[in-house]
Amino acid sequence: MVTAPQIAKALGGRTVLRERVATYAAVIQRADKGLPYVAMDAVGKRYGIPLARLARVIGLPARTLARRKAERRLSPAESDRLVRVARIASSAEDVLETPEKAGRWLQKPNRALGGAIPLELLRSDLGAEQVTTILVRIDHGVYS
Repeated sequence: MVTAPQIAKALGGRTVLRERVATYAAVIQRADKGLPYVAMDAVGKRYGIPLARLARVIGLPARTLARRKAERRLSPAESDRLVRVARIASSAEDVLETPEKAGRWLQKPNRALGGAIPLELLRSDLGAEQVTTILVRIDHGVYS
């Protein structure tokens, strides 16, 4: 299971969040306030996910993305979806051992997911659950 500090690290760590985030409650509290826009940049850079693709996954149209960049803050709902991506990406990093491998795995079609791209499934909670299940199977050595 991925820890709150791992999620915070994926979101850019203390540099982006401006405070040490050590518990899930702290992550939730930060998301409820709206994460800084640069947290999305941090996730994209860490896992090699193009910003436009990441924006689509968290439900940000191009015009809204530009507005959020100017405002320098994501809404609470967008922040929650970004935290979901960071949590699953951190879990993939934990299982696959590097952010680069995790990023590649998240962006390639996966046979165990019926050919779906794991990152695209993170648009919904049920999709994220499917991806988590596959990561647990990989971690336990079950053919996936």
